[in-house]
Amino acid sequence: MNGKNQPRRLRVGEGKISGYLSILLAILSLGGVICFHFPEYFTTPDFRAFYSVDILRTILFSCLVFSFGFALFSFLLSRKIVLGGIGVLISILAIVLGGHSVEVKDFQQSIFSVSLDWLLLDILILTIIFIPLELFFPKRADQTKLHLEWKTDLVYFSISHLLVQLTAVAVQSPAELIFNDYGLDLVHSKISNIPFFLQLMMAILVADLFQYSIHRLFHTNRFLWRFHAVHHSIRTIDWLAGSRLHIVDILVTRAFSYIPLYVLGFSMQVFYAYVIIVALQAVAAHANTRINFGPLKYLIVTPQYHHWHHADDPEHYNKNFAIHLPLIDRVFGTYYLPNSKWPKTTGLGNEQFPKGFLKQFLFPFFNDPQTTKLKDPSER
Repeated sequence: MNGKNQPRRLRVGEGKISGYLSILLAILSLGGVICFHFPEYFTTPDFRAFYSVDILRTILFSCLVFSFGFALFSFLLSRKIVLGGIGVLISILAIVLGGHSVEVKDFQQSIFSVSLDWLLLDILILTIIFIPLELFFPKRADQTKLHLEWKTDLVYFSISHLLVQLTAVAVQSPAELIFNDYGLDLVHSKISNIPFFLQLMMAILVADLFQYSIHRLFHTNRFLWRFHAVHHSIRTIDWLAGSRLHIVDILVTRAFSYIPLYVLGFSMQVFYAYVIIVALQAVAAHANTRINFGPLKYLIVTPQYHHWHHADDPEHYNKNFAIHLPLIDRVFGTYYLPNSKWPKTTGLGNEQFPKGFLKQFLFPFFNDPQTTKLKDPSER
């Protein structure tokens, strides 16, 4: 999976990791300041009701402090100012623009907005969880975060998060229009009266059953496979690479998993809790970590379990479609988890797919990865 041309894995103590973290935290801080200045354009209306402005200010202040701290560590360890210097400059810009003390004025929600707030908060939380996990407990010890396609994966991650509000509307509006007159008030009433935790467990099961079905169809239907092959073109699997999904794949999959939750009347608190859970688990399932989670690996989808779904050996194709519960794969005969083993390599096997976000976006509309031969070897 990791060829000779892959960049060398970053090592603790060289100053590069702290330098990159300084830059990341500085960019998150600057993005946070922009959200405070222009909430009507860069925040998600459905999420704002759950925000505590004071907590967000504390988070923003902490990001600035840690950005300067990591910049200092980078300089002390590497004796070079480039990475830390970039982090300091971006942090200073964020402070000049108001830092954590920006006042939020009264505003009218814009007709169109992007979910920059969701992107910033999610990448901060995921970074805190998964960078240490992959750094200190990697499954593939030679795999670097800055692999050859990390920029492509970052584009996918950013776009899917920035457009989360738009995709939610694209899924929710048809559901409300189609099922509004189906007389499901009694069902809604019964489900909404179920305690939160039990309701959430039911929502996970329902969503995973529907998502299993559409996920399996994406593999067996030749035309749908064109779009899902984008996801399986990943050869260097880590938590960021899990976001490599074509927009057609995202819209169809979310429709099949979210619409049942709308139709059955699960509470909005449960729905948003599920959105957070599916976002975390979808990322965690792709993480490059050797932790096998003990007995939990038989109850929930783990990296070891899902990595077999990405195996490029035809012998292991079409296994482990579930996103949350391996039990569903057991019921439908697609379960596969050999003890203490991981797939040797991942990707598309003999199928070919171009590199780069724009090429991957356009490719499925006109080409079949099973039959297309790429002219440029560097695109393979």
